[in-house]
Amino acid sequence: MLSQKVTIINTTGLHLRPAGIMCDVAQKFKSKITFQHKSSIANAKSVLSVLAACVKCGDEIEICCEGVDEVEAMKAMIELVESGMGEKA
Repeated sequence: MLSQKVTIINTTGLHLRPAGIMCDVAQKFKSKITFQHKSSIANAKSVLSVLAACVKCGDEIEICCEGVDEVEAMKAMIELVESGMGEKA
């Protein structure tokens, strides 16, 4: 299992569009991909789970990847978050 903390930089946080993008990227991998925000754990492959985490700009999340392609999954998820998911910071 791999885990890494990242900060959400897009100004509106994880609203519907970036949550959908996150899910699309996560679903490309066989690994289980979750993230922790405060006391909640969200399934990165579920839009509703990502939205329910109520992640705002500047919040830190810890992404966890576990499975056969966890290294590639972690790299893709970190790159996605650090890119701002297509939104300007």
